[in-house]
Amino acid sequence: MTTNELNLVAGLDIGSAKTTAVIAEVVGDLPRAPTIRILGVGQSRTTGLRKGVVSDIEETTRSIKKALTDAERMAGAQVPALYVGIAGEHVQAMTSQGIVAINGSEITKADVDRAHEVARAQVIPQDRELLHAIPQEYTVDKNKGVRDPIGMIGTRLETEMYLVTIGASPSMNLRKAVERAGYQIKELVLEPLASALAVLTDDEKELGTTLIEMGAGTTDIAVFHEGKIRHLATVNFGGNNVTSDIVHGLGVTQADAERLKDRYGCAYESLVPPEEVIQLPSTVAQGDRRIPRELLAHIIHQRTDEIFDLVQREIERSGYHGKLSAGVVLTGGAAATVGTVELATDVFGIGARVGVPSDNVGGLSDSVEAPRFATVVGLAMYGAHRAALGAGASSGRGRMSLGAPNVDKLAQRVKTWLQDFF
Repeated sequence: MTTNELNLVAGLDIGSAKTTAVIAEVVGDLPRAPTIRILGVGQSRTTGLRKGVVSDIEETTRSIKKALTDAERMAGAQVPALYVGIAGEHVQAMTSQGIVAINGSEITKADVDRAHEVARAQVIPQDRELLHAIPQEYTVDKNKGVRDPIGMIGTRLETEMYLVTIGASPSMNLRKAVERAGYQIKELVLEPLASALAVLTDDEKELGTTLIEMGAGTTDIAVFHEGKIRHLATVNFGGNNVTSDIVHGLGVTQADAERLKDRYGCAYESLVPPEEVIQLPSTVAQGDRRIPRELLAHIIHQRTDEIFDLVQREIERSGYHGKLSAGVVLTGGAAATVGTVELATDVFGIGARVGVPSDNVGGLSDSVEAPRFATVVGLAMYGAHRAALGAGASSGRGRMSLGAPNVDKLAQRVKTWLQDFF
Protein backbone atom coordinates (compact mmCIF):
# COMPACT_ATOMS: atom_id res chain seq x y z
CA MET A 1 0.00 0.00 0.00
CA THR A 2 1.49 3.31 -1.11
CA THR A 3 -0.86 5.50 0.92
CA ASN A 4 1.00 7.25 3.69
CA GLU A 5 -0.71 6.02 6.83
CA LEU A 6 0.13 9.27 8.58
CA ASN A 7 -2.40 10.91 6.24
CA LEU A 8 -5.19 8.50 7.13
CA VAL A 9 -8.17 9.51 9.26
CA ALA A 10 -10.98 7.29 10.49
CA GLY A 11 -14.46 8.20 11.65
CA LEU A 12 -16.75 5.96 13.71
CA ASP A 13 -20.47 6.60 14.08
CA ILE A 14 -22.14 4.23 16.55
CA GLY A 15 -25.84 4.69 15.92
CA SER A 16 -28.80 3.00 17.55
CA ALA A 17 -29.36 0.85 14.45
CA LYS A 18 -26.07 0.82 12.53
CA THR A 19 -22.41 1.24 13.37
CA THR A 20 -20.54 2.85 10.49
CA ALA A 21 -16.81 3.33 9.97
CA VAL A 22 -15.05 5.33 7.28
CA ILE A 23 -11.32 5.39 6.52
CA ALA A 24 -10.10 8.25 4.37
CA GLU A 25 -6.89 9.84 3.18
CA VAL A 26 -6.30 13.55 3.69
CA VAL A 27 -5.26 14.87 0.28
CA GLY A 28 -5.67 18.61 0.85
CA ASP A 29 -3.65 20.69 3.30
CA LEU A 30 -5.78 23.80 3.70
CA PRO A 31 -6.96 24.10 7.32
CA ARG A 32 -10.33 25.47 6.24
CA ALA A 33 -11.12 22.98 3.50
CA PRO A 34 -8.98 19.86 3.32
CA THR A 35 -10.19 17.21 0.91
CA ILE A 36 -10.63 13.59 1.92
CA ARG A 37 -10.47 10.56 -0.32
CA ILE A 38 -12.70 7.73 0.88
CA LEU A 39 -10.74 4.47 0.97
CA GLY A 40 -12.94 2.16 3.00
CA VAL A 41 -16.46 1.96 4.42
CA GLY A 42 -17.78 -0.61 6.87
CA GLN A 43 -21.18 -1.14 8.47
CA SER A 44 -22.59 -3.47 11.08
CA ARG A 45 -25.81 -3.84 13.00
CA THR A 46 -25.77 -2.11 16.40
CA THR A 47 -27.26 -4.08 19.28
CA GLY A 48 -25.61 -2.50 22.31
CA LEU A 49 -26.67 1.14 22.06
CA ARG A 50 -29.94 2.71 23.14
CA LYS A 51 -30.78 6.33 22.32
CA GLY A 52 -27.14 7.29 21.98
CA VAL A 53 -25.99 5.62 25.21
CA VAL A 54 -24.10 2.31 25.51
CA SER A 55 -26.38 -0.28 27.11
CA ASP A 56 -24.24 -3.38 26.42
CA ILE A 57 -20.46 -2.92 26.13
CA GLU A 58 -19.79 -6.40 24.70
CA GLU A 59 -22.39 -6.02 21.93
CA THR A 60 -21.19 -2.50 21.14
CA THR A 61 -17.61 -3.76 20.96
CA ARG A 62 -18.64 -6.46 18.49
CA SER A 63 -20.40 -3.89 16.29
CA ILE A 64 -17.32 -1.64 16.31
CA LYS A 65 -14.96 -4.52 15.43
CA LYS A 66 -17.14 -5.67 12.53
CA ALA A 67 -17.56 -2.21 10.99
CA LEU A 68 -13.88 -1.30 11.31
CA THR A 69 -12.63 -4.69 10.07
CA ASP A 70 -14.73 -4.28 6.92
CA ALA A 71 -13.54 -0.69 6.41
CA GLU A 72 -9.89 -1.67 6.91
CA ARG A 73 -10.23 -4.59 4.52
CA MET A 74 -11.68 -2.30 1.84
CA ALA A 75 -9.04 0.37 2.44
CA GLY A 76 -6.15 -2.07 2.62
CA ALA A 77 -4.82 -0.25 5.68
CA GLN A 78 -5.22 -0.34 9.44
CA VAL A 79 -5.96 2.64 11.65
CA PRO A 80 -5.05 2.63 15.35
CA ALA A 81 -7.09 5.65 16.42
CA LEU A 82 -10.49 7.09 15.58
CA TYR A 83 -12.65 10.20 15.68
CA VAL A 84 -15.81 8.96 17.35
CA GLY A 85 -19.22 10.63 17.36
CA ILE A 86 -21.26 11.12 20.51
CA ALA A 87 -24.82 12.40 20.93
CA GLY A 88 -27.93 11.86 23.01
CA GLU A 89 -30.02 13.47 25.71
CA HIS A 90 -27.02 13.68 28.05
CA VAL A 91 -25.49 16.40 25.84
CA GLN A 92 -25.92 19.89 27.27
CA ALA A 93 -24.79 23.29 26.07
CA MET A 94 -24.58 26.75 27.57
CA THR A 95 -23.23 30.18 26.71
CA SER A 96 -20.50 31.65 28.89
CA GLN A 97 -19.05 35.17 28.98
CA GLY A 98 -15.41 36.08 29.55
CA ILE A 99 -14.46 39.69 30.31
CA VAL A 100 -10.92 41.05 30.62
CA ALA A 101 -9.42 44.54 30.90
CA ILE A 102 -7.17 45.89 28.16
CA ASN A 103 -4.54 48.58 28.80
CA GLY A 104 -5.88 50.79 26.01
CA SER A 105 -3.44 49.62 23.36
CA GLU A 106 -3.98 47.12 20.58
CA ILE A 107 -5.74 43.89 21.53
CA THR A 108 -3.32 40.99 21.16
CA LYS A 109 -3.71 37.25 20.82
CA ALA A 110 -2.69 36.94 24.49
CA ASP A 111 -5.63 39.19 25.45
CA VAL A 112 -8.01 37.00 23.46
CA ASP A 113 -6.55 33.91 25.15
CA ARG A 114 -7.20 35.46 28.57
CA ALA A 115 -10.81 36.17 27.65
CA HIS A 116 -11.22 32.57 26.47
CA GLU A 117 -9.79 31.25 29.74
CA VAL A 118 -12.23 33.35 31.78
CA ALA A 119 -15.18 32.15 29.65
CA ARG A 120 -14.13 28.51 30.03
CA ALA A 121 -13.64 28.80 33.77
CA GLN A 122 -17.08 27.40 34.48
CA VAL A 123 -17.51 24.81 37.20
CA ILE A 124 -18.25 21.53 35.42
CA PRO A 125 -20.05 19.01 37.67
CA GLN A 126 -18.17 15.79 38.44
CA ASP A 127 -20.67 13.74 36.47
CA ARG A 128 -20.01 15.77 33.31
CA GLU A 129 -17.05 16.65 31.10
CA LEU A 130 -16.33 19.46 28.68
CA LEU A 131 -16.50 18.30 25.06
CA HIS A 132 -16.24 21.49 22.99
CA ALA A 133 -15.53 25.13 23.85
CA ILE A 134 -16.43 27.23 20.81
CA PRO A 135 -15.81 31.00 20.76
CA GLN A 136 -18.84 32.74 19.23
CA GLU A 137 -18.17 36.47 18.98
CA TYR A 138 -16.52 39.35 20.80
CA THR A 139 -17.41 42.77 22.17
CA VAL A 140 -14.75 45.50 22.28
CA ASP A 141 -15.90 48.21 24.70
CA LYS A 142 -19.49 48.67 23.43
CA ASN A 143 -18.94 47.39 19.91
CA LYS A 144 -20.77 44.05 19.68
CA GLY A 145 -20.56 41.37 17.00
CA VAL A 146 -16.79 41.56 16.49
CA ARG A 147 -15.47 38.39 14.87
CA ASP A 148 -11.76 39.00 15.27
CA PRO A 149 -10.71 41.63 17.84
CA ILE A 150 -6.93 41.27 17.39
CA GLY A 151 -5.44 44.63 16.40
CA MET A 152 -8.42 46.69 17.58
CA ILE A 153 -8.05 49.41 20.23
CA GLY A 154 -10.07 49.19 23.44
CA THR A 155 -10.10 48.99 27.22
CA ARG A 156 -12.50 46.05 27.69
CA LEU A 157 -12.72 42.77 25.76
CA GLU A 158 -15.65 40.41 26.17
CA THR A 159 -16.04 37.02 24.52
CA GLU A 160 -19.07 34.79 24.25
CA MET A 161 -18.26 31.09 24.27
CA TYR A 162 -20.49 28.09 23.58
CA LEU A 163 -19.64 25.27 26.00
CA VAL A 164 -20.81 21.75 25.14
CA THR A 165 -20.71 19.16 27.93
CA ILE A 166 -21.51 15.45 27.97
CA GLY A 167 -22.32 12.91 30.66
CA ALA A 168 -19.12 11.41 32.10
CA SER A 169 -20.62 7.93 32.37
CA PRO A 170 -21.86 7.68 28.73
CA SER A 171 -18.50 8.94 27.43
CA MET A 172 -16.50 6.51 29.62
CA ASN A 173 -18.59 3.53 28.47
CA LEU A 174 -18.21 4.59 24.85
CA ARG A 175 -14.44 4.88 25.25
CA LYS A 176 -14.33 1.48 26.96
CA ALA A 177 -16.19 -0.20 24.09
CA VAL A 178 -13.86 1.33 21.49
CA GLU A 179 -10.75 0.36 23.49
CA ARG A 180 -12.02 -3.21 23.92
CA ALA A 181 -12.36 -3.38 20.15
CA GLY A 182 -8.63 -2.63 19.94
CA TYR A 183 -8.68 1.04 18.97
CA GLN A 184 -7.90 4.38 20.57
CA ILE A 185 -10.09 7.48 20.48
CA LYS A 186 -8.30 10.53 19.18
CA GLU A 187 -11.27 12.69 20.02
CA LEU A 188 -14.96 12.48 20.81
CA VAL A 189 -16.93 14.82 18.56
CA LEU A 190 -20.54 15.93 18.89
CA GLU A 191 -22.39 14.24 16.04
CA PRO A 192 -24.49 17.22 14.84
CA LEU A 193 -21.31 19.29 14.52
CA ALA A 194 -19.66 16.51 12.51
CA SER A 195 -22.72 16.23 10.26
CA ALA A 196 -22.67 20.00 9.76
CA LEU A 197 -19.11 19.72 8.44
CA ALA A 198 -20.25 17.21 5.83
CA VAL A 199 -23.52 18.70 4.58
CA LEU A 200 -23.91 22.41 5.42
CA THR A 201 -22.56 25.24 3.28
CA ASP A 202 -21.02 28.42 4.67
CA ASP A 203 -23.95 30.40 3.22
CA GLU A 204 -26.50 28.22 5.02
CA LYS A 205 -24.75 28.68 8.36
CA GLU A 206 -24.50 32.42 7.77
CA LEU A 207 -28.11 32.96 6.68
CA GLY A 208 -29.51 30.66 9.37
CA THR A 209 -30.41 27.01 9.18
CA THR A 210 -31.41 24.09 11.37
CA LEU A 211 -29.69 20.76 10.88
CA ILE A 212 -32.07 17.93 11.77
CA GLU A 213 -30.27 14.61 12.15
CA MET A 214 -32.90 11.87 12.04
CA GLY A 215 -31.37 8.77 13.58
CA ALA A 216 -32.93 5.49 14.60
CA GLY A 217 -33.16 6.21 18.33
CA THR A 218 -33.13 10.00 18.54
CA THR A 219 -33.37 13.14 16.43
CA ASP A 220 -30.58 15.67 17.03
CA ILE A 221 -31.02 19.37 16.31
CA ALA A 222 -28.41 22.07 15.70
CA VAL A 223 -29.38 25.68 14.93
CA PHE A 224 -26.86 27.87 13.09
CA HIS A 225 -27.07 31.62 12.54
CA GLU A 226 -24.50 34.19 11.39
CA GLY A 227 -22.03 31.37 10.90
CA LYS A 228 -22.16 30.09 14.48
CA ILE A 229 -23.80 27.25 16.38
CA ARG A 230 -26.60 28.77 18.46
CA HIS A 231 -28.66 25.92 19.89
CA LEU A 232 -28.37 22.17 20.42
CA ALA A 233 -31.15 19.77 21.40
CA THR A 234 -32.20 16.13 21.18
CA VAL A 235 -35.70 14.77 20.59
CA ASN A 236 -36.11 11.32 22.07
CA PHE A 237 -37.82 9.85 19.00
CA GLY A 238 -36.42 8.55 15.72
CA GLY A 239 -36.78 6.01 12.94
CA ASN A 240 -37.24 3.11 15.36
CA ASN A 241 -40.46 4.71 16.60
CA VAL A 242 -41.77 4.81 13.04
CA THR A 243 -40.88 1.13 12.60
CA SER A 244 -42.60 0.27 15.89
CA ASP A 245 -45.76 2.05 14.74
CA ILE A 246 -45.76 -0.03 11.54
CA VAL A 247 -45.34 -3.23 13.58
CA HIS A 248 -48.39 -2.44 15.70
CA GLY A 249 -50.45 -0.85 12.94
CA LEU A 250 -50.05 -3.59 10.35
CA GLY A 251 -49.35 -6.63 12.55
CA VAL A 252 -45.98 -7.47 10.99
CA THR A 253 -42.59 -8.36 12.45
CA GLN A 254 -39.89 -5.78 13.16
CA ALA A 255 -37.80 -7.02 10.21
CA ASP A 256 -40.78 -6.93 7.85
CA ALA A 257 -41.72 -3.45 9.06
CA GLU A 258 -38.21 -2.21 8.20
CA ARG A 259 -38.43 -3.75 4.74
CA LEU A 260 -41.86 -2.23 4.11
CA LYS A 261 -40.64 1.18 5.27
CA ASP A 262 -37.57 1.05 3.04
CA ARG A 263 -39.37 -0.26 -0.04
CA TYR A 264 -42.79 1.40 0.08
CA GLY A 265 -42.52 4.01 2.80
CA CYS A 266 -43.58 7.62 2.27
CA ALA A 267 -43.59 10.33 4.93
CA TYR A 268 -46.08 12.58 3.11
CA GLU A 269 -49.38 10.79 2.69
CA SER A 270 -50.74 12.89 -0.18
CA LEU A 271 -47.85 11.82 -2.44
CA VAL A 272 -49.16 8.24 -2.58
CA PRO A 273 -51.74 7.41 -5.31
CA PRO A 274 -54.99 6.25 -3.60
CA GLU A 275 -55.29 3.22 -5.88
CA GLU A 276 -51.82 1.82 -5.10
CA VAL A 277 -51.85 -1.47 -3.18
CA ILE A 278 -48.96 -3.34 -1.56
CA GLN A 279 -48.53 -6.95 -0.50
CA LEU A 280 -47.87 -7.63 3.18
CA PRO A 281 -45.75 -10.62 4.27
CA SER A 282 -48.03 -13.63 4.68
CA THR A 283 -48.32 -15.71 7.84
CA VAL A 284 -49.93 -19.07 8.59
CA ALA A 285 -52.64 -17.43 10.66
CA GLN A 286 -53.34 -14.44 8.40
CA GLY A 287 -52.53 -15.76 4.93
CA ASP A 288 -52.00 -13.32 2.06
CA ARG A 289 -52.79 -9.71 2.84
CA ARG A 290 -52.93 -6.62 0.66
CA ILE A 291 -53.37 -3.08 1.93
CA PRO A 292 -53.51 0.38 0.34
CA ARG A 293 -50.02 1.92 0.34
CA GLU A 294 -51.75 5.01 1.71
CA LEU A 295 -52.22 3.19 5.04
CA LEU A 296 -48.47 2.62 5.39
CA ALA A 297 -47.83 6.24 4.41
CA HIS A 298 -50.39 7.43 6.97
CA ILE A 299 -48.58 5.63 9.79
CA ILE A 300 -45.18 7.06 8.77
CA HIS A 301 -46.63 10.53 8.17
CA GLN A 302 -48.24 10.75 11.60
CA ARG A 303 -45.14 9.78 13.58
CA THR A 304 -42.73 11.89 11.48
CA ASP A 305 -45.08 14.85 11.80
CA GLU A 306 -45.02 14.40 15.59
CA ILE A 307 -41.20 14.36 15.58
CA PHE A 308 -41.09 17.51 13.46
CA ASP A 309 -43.52 19.23 15.83
CA LEU A 310 -41.10 18.54 18.71
CA VAL A 311 -38.23 19.86 16.59
CA GLN A 312 -40.24 23.00 15.86
CA ARG A 313 -40.64 23.61 19.59
CA GLU A 314 -36.86 23.40 20.02
CA ILE A 315 -36.34 25.90 17.20
CA GLU A 316 -38.78 28.26 18.91
CA ARG A 317 -36.97 27.74 22.22
CA SER A 318 -33.69 28.71 20.55
CA GLY A 319 -35.05 32.16 19.74
CA TYR A 320 -34.18 31.80 16.05
CA HIS A 321 -37.63 30.93 14.75
CA GLY A 322 -38.26 33.21 11.79
CA LYS A 323 -34.54 33.86 11.29
CA LEU A 324 -33.67 30.70 9.37
CA SER A 325 -33.45 32.11 5.85
CA ALA A 326 -31.64 29.00 4.56
CA GLY A 327 -34.39 26.67 5.79
CA VAL A 328 -33.78 23.24 7.31
CA VAL A 329 -31.39 20.50 6.27
CA LEU A 330 -32.40 16.90 6.98
CA THR A 331 -29.85 14.16 7.39
CA GLY A 332 -29.49 10.76 9.06
CA GLY A 333 -30.92 7.44 7.93
CA ALA A 334 -34.58 8.33 8.48
CA ALA A 335 -34.24 11.40 6.24
CA ALA A 336 -33.99 9.13 3.19
CA THR A 337 -37.69 8.20 3.35
CA VAL A 338 -39.64 9.53 0.37
CA GLY A 339 -41.76 12.57 1.26
CA THR A 340 -39.68 13.67 4.25
CA VAL A 341 -38.66 16.93 2.55
CA GLU A 342 -42.26 17.72 1.58
CA LEU A 343 -43.47 17.10 5.14
CA ALA A 344 -40.67 19.21 6.61
CA THR A 345 -41.52 22.09 4.27
CA ASP A 346 -45.15 21.83 5.35
CA VAL A 347 -44.43 21.68 9.10
CA PHE A 348 -41.67 24.30 9.32
CA GLY A 349 -43.04 26.62 6.65
CA ILE A 350 -39.57 27.14 5.13
CA GLY A 351 -37.43 25.43 2.52
CA ALA A 352 -36.02 22.00 3.24
CA ARG A 353 -33.49 19.70 1.64
CA VAL A 354 -31.77 16.39 2.38
CA GLY A 355 -28.08 16.78 3.22
CA VAL A 356 -25.72 14.29 1.56
CA PRO A 357 -21.89 14.33 1.88
CA SER A 358 -20.44 15.58 -1.41
CA ASP A 359 -18.16 18.63 -1.17
CA ASN A 360 -14.46 17.95 -0.56
CA VAL A 361 -15.07 14.19 -0.74
CA GLY A 362 -13.35 12.02 -3.34
CA GLY A 363 -12.28 8.42 -3.78
CA LEU A 364 -15.12 5.96 -3.17
CA SER A 365 -17.50 8.88 -2.69
CA ASP A 366 -20.41 6.99 -4.24
CA SER A 367 -20.24 4.62 -1.24
CA VAL A 368 -21.23 7.43 1.13
CA GLU A 369 -23.71 9.38 -1.00
CA ALA A 370 -26.63 8.97 1.39
CA PRO A 371 -27.87 11.00 4.37
CA ARG A 372 -27.08 8.14 6.79
CA PHE A 373 -23.35 8.69 6.11
CA ALA A 374 -23.37 12.41 7.00
CA THR A 375 -22.07 11.93 10.54
CA VAL A 376 -19.32 9.43 9.81
CA VAL A 377 -18.02 11.39 6.80
CA GLY A 378 -18.17 14.54 8.93
CA LEU A 379 -16.06 12.81 11.57
CA ALA A 380 -13.45 11.93 8.95
CA MET A 381 -13.52 15.54 7.71
CA TYR A 382 -13.11 16.74 11.30
CA GLY A 383 -10.02 14.54 11.52
CA ALA A 384 -8.81 15.97 8.21
CA HIS A 385 -9.06 19.50 9.61
CA ARG A 386 -7.06 18.34 12.62
CA ALA A 387 -4.43 16.78 10.34
CA ALA A 388 -4.26 19.96 8.24
CA LEU A 389 -3.62 21.91 11.45
CA GLY A 390 -0.98 19.41 12.55
CA ALA A 391 -3.19 18.17 15.38
CA GLY A 392 -3.47 14.56 14.38
CA ALA A 393 -1.82 13.19 17.50
CA SER A 394 -3.89 11.78 20.31
CA SER A 395 -4.11 13.80 23.49
CA GLY A 396 -4.39 12.38 26.98
CA ARG A 397 -7.81 10.85 27.48
CA GLY A 398 -8.43 10.66 23.77
CA ARG A 399 -9.49 14.22 22.98
CA MET A 400 -8.07 17.70 22.85
CA SER A 401 -8.74 19.29 26.21
CA LEU A 402 -9.98 22.73 25.21
CA GLY A 403 -10.59 23.55 28.83
CA ALA A 404 -7.01 23.10 30.06
CA PRO A 405 -5.56 26.16 31.81
CA ASN A 406 -2.27 26.06 29.89
CA VAL A 407 -3.29 26.15 26.24
CA ASP A 408 -0.40 25.59 23.87
CA LYS A 409 -0.07 27.04 20.38
CA LEU A 410 -1.48 23.92 18.75
CA ALA A 411 -4.62 23.99 20.86
CA GLN A 412 -5.01 27.68 20.07
CA ARG A 413 -4.92 26.94 16.35
CA VAL A 414 -7.58 24.29 16.87
CA LYS A 415 -9.74 26.71 18.86
CA THR A 416 -9.39 29.29 16.10
CA TRP A 417 -10.57 26.72 13.58
CA LEU A 418 -13.52 25.76 15.77
CA GLN A 419 -14.45 29.43 16.04
CA ASP A 420 -14.17 29.95 12.30
CA PHE A 421 -16.24 26.92 11.43
CA PHE A 422 -18.84 26.65 14.15
